[in-house]
Amino acid sequence: MIDFKSVCELYGKYGIDAEKAINRLAEIPISIHCWQGDDVGGFENAGGKLSGGIQTTGNYFGKARTPEELMADFDKAASLIPGKKRINIHACYAIFENGEKVDRDKLEPKHFAKWVEFAKERGIGIDFNPTFFSHPLAADGLTLSSPDEEKRKFWIEHGKACRRIAAYFAKELGTHSCCNVWIPDGYKDVPADRVGPRMRLRDSLDKIFEEKLDGVIDSVESKVFGIGVESYTAGSNEFYLSYAASHENVYFLLDNGHFHPLEYVSDKIPSLLCYFDKIPLHVTRGVRWDSDHVVALDDETKEIAKEIVRNNAEDKVLIGLDFFDASINRIAAWVIGTRNMQKALLYALLMPNARMKELQDKGQFTELFMLGEEVKTLPFGLVWDEYCRRNNVPAGEEWFKEVQKYESEVLSKR
Repeated sequence: MIDFKSVCELYGKYGIDAEKAINRLAEIPISIHCWQGDDVGGFENAGGKLSGGIQTTGNYFGKARTPEELMADFDKAASLIPGKKRINIHACYAIFENGEKVDRDKLEPKHFAKWVEFAKERGIGIDFNPTFFSHPLAADGLTLSSPDEEKRKFWIEHGKACRRIAAYFAKELGTHSCCNVWIPDGYKDVPADRVGPRMRLRDSLDKIFEEKLDGVIDSVESKVFGIGVESYTAGSNEFYLSYAASHENVYFLLDNGHFHPLEYVSDKIPSLLCYFDKIPLHVTRGVRWDSDHVVALDDETKEIAKEIVRNNAEDKVLIGLDFFDASINRIAAWVIGTRNMQKALLYALLMPNARMKELQDKGQFTELFMLGEEVKTLPFGLVWDEYCRRNNVPAGEEWFKEVQKYESEVLSKR
């Protein structure tokens, strides 16, 4: 088998420093979502069903049922994933103790103290999301845009509470907390009033973001449509992009499952970099729609990574994941999806980006095309294996044996 020194020499012929690529990848954190481990269930209501355009399919055994199980499963997955990691949680993952329970508008930092303890022990940051779905006051699919003022007030207070919790995370952990707003609001059929809901949404967001909080990176996330809101989405791309552009310190989060199938987030990233100093990102894999399949090492994932790397935006794009698949082993899903995002970044780091930009600017498109194609056959997999070895995680498919063992010894007994 070819050794790593020889691999470096092969890449070196194209002006690519494989050693530098490995070192840079080790510095890029990936925010891993907790909700893959329990099918977006949370801890509010045992056996509660998802609503608000959210759906997970499959019945693979071993789903986490308690905070302890979810944290243990996350730990197992993290042990098989190289590099820097963060954890991303939803408000519905509040942990209540001593019989206490409050509704979402009354959530406090103390309800997430165990998550902070968990993060501190592992040296990772926490990102956060208000949960505007799977709740009686979201049963009609309307939250921040609702014409019912009492209901809208409830959700505004929930948004405010979540931002304060994110500030608590930032203070306790010494790193930012991205607090992302996504709502399911919309209508199944063509509405009689398209402006009204958006004006109410704008007012709600203004109230939520009014308080200045240290360490919080606020973002809003659009969606083209959802289950039950096929005809109209209040939080559309145009609405949220305009809102972020006109409000200081509010950013536009890109989820690559939330656009028309022929729209590409990889093309949106360099556009937003012209105007925003940060771009929160959710990487998923939509199959015909926002189906939240596990991230694959497909063309769009690689193109997203290329735009991050070739624009030196590794510190500007806040990379998070968002998928949930209950048809396969949930820990394997975490590992496969996260490692694929990291592979895509490494692939991008192993390209002669500076040379390719130079060729484009000089109009040497034939050579540019040739160079881009030739580097595709370089031994990328061997560099990935070396990166895994340096991070003390199994390379190749060896990690899967650990998942199978955990499934046999832990998941099968739930």
